[in-house]
Amino acid sequence: MTPLRRRSVLLAGLTGAILMVGAATAQSATTVRYYPVAPGVQLNVRSGPGTTYSIVRVLPVGANVPIWCQTPGQTVTGPYGTSNIWDNIDSGEYVSDAYVNTGSDGYVASRCA
Repeated sequence: MTPLRRRSVLLAGLTGAILMVGAATAQSATTVRYYPVAPGVQLNVRSGPGTTYSIVRVLPVGANVPIWCQTPGQTVTGPYGTSNIWDNIDSGEYVSDAYVNTGSDGYVASRCA
């Protein structure tokens, strides 16, 4: 194989690898599930996994939230039991899993890094 041909094959391989990584990232973004907040609840969104963190915003009644990842934090009791799991719903935004109907008492998404 000539040096020029080797470079072309290498470049094609790298391009394919980059495209596959891009496709995996795009697919991950579309597989995030949305879950309903407890009926009749306006839910405080916090800057971290606990009630001592500042309120970033308040979700309206009937809101659905994406869960990007989950992390342990302060234990909270809500309509769906008592839990120390906090759901990351956006960058720097967390809600207690005890207020989100995930259908599980455990983790339904990967742990936050």
